[in-house]
Amino acid sequence: MARILLIDDDPLVRNMIRQILELDGHSVVDASNGAVAMRVWSEQPADLIVTDILMPEKDGLEVIRELRRQCPEVKIIALSGGNRKIGFDTLAVASRFGAAATIEKPFQLEVLRSTIERVLKS
Repeated sequence: MARILLIDDDPLVRNMIRQILELDGHSVVDASNGAVAMRVWSEQPADLIVTDILMPEKDGLEVIRELRRQCPEVKIIALSGGNRKIGFDTLAVASRFGAAATIEKPFQLEVLRSTIERVLKS
């Protein structure tokens, strides 16, 4: 199974996703924002990044751009539920910046699982 870096500022969401991924056999390291995630990434690169977009300190779009510069082949899935709050489609921007897939929150468990499986196989 894969080593996954999970980035989300909401501890409830982060813990729920982490538990699901670990039950599926993945090794998960998590971070509460993009700044923490980039420090974790530099010490322990992962096979897959699953990142929220709207976060303090360093948002998911900044993380995607930085990771693409450092490691163009890294696989990234972007999550966001804030599109309506801010008035533009953050997931479309994440795709343009290099996310392999995007998922709108709230999402169904099977959508997350199938997206992870598809991205890891690509």
